Amino acid sequence: MGGSAPRRDHHLPVETTSFVDRRGELTEARELLARARLVTLTGPGGVGKTRLAAHIAARVARAFPDGVRFVHLSGLRDPALVPLAAADALGLHDHSTQPPLDVLVEHVRDRRLLLVVDNCEHLLDACARLAAALLHGTTGVRVLATSRHRLGLTEEHLMEVRPLPVPDPDGDLSAAEGYPALTLFADRAAAVVPGFRLTPANRAAVARLCRRLDGLPLAIELAAVRMRVLGVEQLLDRLDDRYRLLTSGSPAVLPRHQTLRAAVDWSHDLCTPQERLVWARLSVLAGGFDLEAAEAVCVAGDDGPAGAGPGGTPPDGTDHGTAARTHDGTADGTRGAPDTAGAPDRPAGPDAPAPLGGAPRIHPHDVLEAVAGLVDKSVLSREAGPDGVRFRLLDTLRHYGLDRLRRLPGEEAAARRRQRDWMLRRATACERAWFGPGQPETVARLRADQDNLRAALDHSLTTPGEALTGLRLAGTLWFYWHACGAPREGLYWLDRALDANPAPTPERARGLWVSGLLKAVTQDLARGRRRAEEARALARRLGDAAESAHAAYAVGVIRLFGDDLPGALEHFEASVARGRLPGQHLSIVGLDRVELACALSFLGQTERAVAVCEEALRLCEEHDEQWVRSYVLRMLALAHSVRADWPRAERYAREALRVKAALHDVTGIALTLDLLAAVAAQRGGHERAAVLLGGADRVWADIDAGRWGAHTLNSARRDSEERVRGALGHDGFERAYRQGDALDLARTVGYALEEPGRARPEPPPAASGPGTAGSGVRLTRRETEVARLVAEGLANQQIADRLVIARRTAEGHVERILSKLGFSNRSQIAAWMSAQR
Repeated sequence: MGGSAPRRDHHLPVETTSFVDRRGELTEARELLARARLVTLTGPGGVGKTRLAAHIAARVARAFPDGVRFVHLSGLRDPALVPLAAADALGLHDHSTQPPLDVLVEHVRDRRLLLVVDNCEHLLDACARLAAALLHGTTGVRVLATSRHRLGLTEEHLMEVRPLPVPDPDGDLSAAEGYPALTLFADRAAAVVPGFRLTPANRAAVARLCRRLDGLPLAIELAAVRMRVLGVEQLLDRLDDRYRLLTSGSPAVLPRHQTLRAAVDWSHDLCTPQERLVWARLSVLAGGFDLEAAEAVCVAGDDGPAGAGPGGTPPDGTDHGTAARTHDGTADGTRGAPDTAGAPDRPAGPDAPAPLGGAPRIHPHDVLEAVAGLVDKSVLSREAGPDGVRFRLLDTLRHYGLDRLRRLPGEEAAARRRQRDWMLRRATACERAWFGPGQPETVARLRADQDNLRAALDHSLTTPGEALTGLRLAGTLWFYWHACGAPREGLYWLDRALDANPAPTPERARGLWVSGLLKAVTQDLARGRRRAEEARALARRLGDAAESAHAAYAVGVIRLFGDDLPGALEHFEASVARGRLPGQHLSIVGLDRVELACALSFLGQTERAVAVCEEALRLCEEHDEQWVRSYVLRMLALAHSVRADWPRAERYAREALRVKAALHDVTGIALTLDLLAAVAAQRGGHERAAVLLGGADRVWADIDAGRWGAHTLNSARRDSEERVRGALGHDGFERAYRQGDALDLARTVGYALEEPGRARPEPPPAASGPGTAGSGVRLTRRETEVARLVAEGLANQQIADRLVIARRTAEGHVERILSKLGFSNRSQIAAWMSAQR
């Protein structure tokens, strides 16, 4: 089980201000991308690389049938996460044990897309490895990178992003509007002084100002904000003073860097003391953040001794308390975190010690005022979030803030600790509320905070004495890793945290079963079961019945995944008969019943399966819960399909699909599409079944083309295809199948639900080329590769080794080739390939 909830948008960034004319650079970049597969936009901070890359991508998007995806790296610090961030941007849901980069390349091998990788300079080696793997392992993927430094690959084509051109202030300025630097200044000045425009009286001063700022867009934007209180000439005079101060320093600093530093320094000096401190403290936040996060990080409050956790708790885990382990999944559970979860740190009282370094004391209302002031000064940008307004520091300004923070003794460590503690409180509150309403919003909020979750985990696992808190946070996020299609990243953090925390603690018991469950869904059943069994044994030793029950769920799921249906049935019968234990999360209580119904259905005991599902539905409806409910509905559809009650099976499957689509549970969508295809085949809707099989296979390709190697899933799909292919014939099946294969996820779901107004898929053009059989059967490029290797006499493991894919993936390809061609053995594939040649 598992899936994915609403994702961060990895298409092109939404712009909140106008884009100045860069026609020359846009044309140059388009020409470069037409002949090169790796183009890197280089230039200093503040020159506009990110916005230019977004506009280039928008201009060339039509040349990439599989789309344009944007990988945001500014909030990422761990090189190991670069392939996972790219996979996330591409919408991939990797459930394999292969190296993430290999899986990424395998998934996009046959695609034609553009990947924009933004802010590579602090992760150069990892970005170079990503680009190299895509260049060497695919033919249709192109990469557009932005970086202050080149990636260093021989295939790389560099394009320097230059500052905006500025006219001679003493020359002819009659066509001043034709200069983007002046246009940018006028546009941003008009935002703070309505009605401002370039006139013959001010053109020369604006040109002189823009020239003084070297045409750097960020410097121009920061200066234009000052037009609220200064005229252009006054602005120029004050900037000249600031620039003279700066250039009296080190002559080794490049002039362009001096210019930007002067502009940022000036903006900083014009801030109030509270705004300066808030700017500095906010710089520990990675990516975007909301006002609650800003208050939590900026209000030092009763900070406790250095190294203390929330409320002064030492991070070594001496006081675990019940707040460390939220199990019940209800809003009023007594075993959850304290009621302060979701609230900022307590403001400093009159007797609280002053913040370190003599910095001014910050109260929550000060943060709101400071954030508003920083937005006004263009230091913070404002953007829409899943639950309201969010803010972001440009990377250049965040680094400036960090530099300022590090000048205050102890401030950076304290701010990072508050950031980590806030993320732990937020994760704990989300876990407690998970079995209830608002699940899509909960996950959208966590996905928006993904960079900050990573920063909190990394801080915990790299700071002495903080590792147990890192394990606590990684374990608390079990529902996020499992339900939201992020098992690979969850395992990455859990493996690190478990290695750092070998002591027998409740946090370790939690981490072990979550790790075991995630290993199971990534096909590592043996290690997954060992970890789940170890978790159950540890929880029993600790006397923690709730964690023991959670670990038992993982053990049972692994038995079910391993096709041990009788064993899984016995296991879940015992779990359900035992009833809910104190502190057991209601999601696990519901999932126990889902897995029991699954085992019963596959073993033909459908009447009992329906009764179990109806009990689980009542539980979900009592709490207005949707994620578990969607799986209960799918189990009802499965039970009725086993009973050959096709109308009911279809009704329940469609309702399950509707809920899963709302939750963006991609794995659940794939499973339900398979079931709907089987129902359509049984009801005589053969063309519809073929379209659904094509759509389901397309969705599974981004998860695991071999359907995890599960016998029950693959045999059911094979039976559906055989029935439909027999009814439609090869040509008819292939035409309908290609219609489904050409649909994106949203259109596939729309087709399956038969939503009014949803257009039917258009048949794709007739296939041609090496993957097209003489009889009209079309193999994909990868299937053709596999067929050639089969013809060479290679076994599945040898094919997997040759193509650097999982054995189960190779097996899935071979099964699909046999099915498409209507063959029953590998010798027939070899003979067919020989005939094609």
